[in-house]
Amino acid sequence: MTPQKTDCIPEQFKFKQVNSSPIIVNFKGEAVTSDAGLTLITELDRKQQITLRLAQCFKDYRDINRIDHSVESLIAQRIYGLIMGYEDLNDHEQLRHDPSRVF
Repeated sequence: MTPQKTDCIPEQFKFKQVNSSPIIVNFKGEAVTSDAGLTLITELDRKQQITLRLAQCFKDYRDINRIDHSVESLIAQRIYGLIMGYEDLNDHEQLRHDPSRVF
């Protein structure tokens, strides 16, 4: 069933700029990219602090002087990878060189 258009549904959303390019989401049904969904997930995560709250459930026993990545960023990397359909972390080695990555 198609939802009815109401006044409470905005025509478009504007997100924080990434790499100096504005990101606008609209619902006009035009051509889309398959990778843009991660930007929406990242913005939702940033606003709702999902990975931050999940990271707070863990005790980090690593040596503070040897940490390159926070527990939150590691959790975000894994969750975002799963959302994008990457089964394991092997794919992340190639993705870290992708200029459009958001995590």
